[in-house]
Amino acid sequence: MKNLHPTKQLLLMTVVELLEKHYPEEINSEQVLELSNVSKGSLYHHYEDFPELIEEAVVFRFGKFVDQSVSMLTTAISSSRSREQLLSQVKDVTKLTQSAALQKNRYQRIGAIDKAVRNERMAKKLGEEQERLTQALADLFRESVERGFGDPNLDPRSVSILVQAYTLGKVVDDFTPNHVDPDKWTDLIDLLLEKVFFTRG
Repeated sequence: MKNLHPTKQLLLMTVVELLEKHYPEEINSEQVLELSNVSKGSLYHHYEDFPELIEEAVVFRFGKFVDQSVSMLTTAISSSRSREQLLSQVKDVTKLTQSAALQKNRYQRIGAIDKAVRNERMAKKLGEEQERLTQALADLFRESVERGFGDPNLDPRSVSILVQAYTLGKVVDDFTPNHVDPDKWTDLIDLLLEKVFFTRG
């Protein structure tokens, strides 16, 4: 974001804002140009076509949700003085990431993956973003091991993938008529944290 041209950043953030209320296919170039007050010529100077702008905004949002978790986990690891204190803070992050309030975010992330499977250009962008997120979470687990909290026998990248898998996988329950008890779901994740990720190794 820091290195983006101001006009390109304005276009991107306009679409990111629209994605708060609309699905990607509901957004058109006229809306974006009107809201951003950017000319059509400028849009096509910065993007090959309008779908590329949508793709970039979807990828940005895809990473944004994980970045929020990374930020909270960074604070938890750096501020914790004991395994118990860390577990307490990580469990708070779990409750937030698994909440019904973030259901739409999970749907949008699944939608982004689906689009990337059918779009080589987006697949490349999303793949690069996913790698960045996976590495960030792996680095956090590695740091927790260095501080004596995480299990040194576990591969940090595998932990990172598993954490993302159960968070994104919550969408399986999101659209069923009979939802799992939220407390039982977070209790299961808490058990995984206590007995696998942050056991004393």
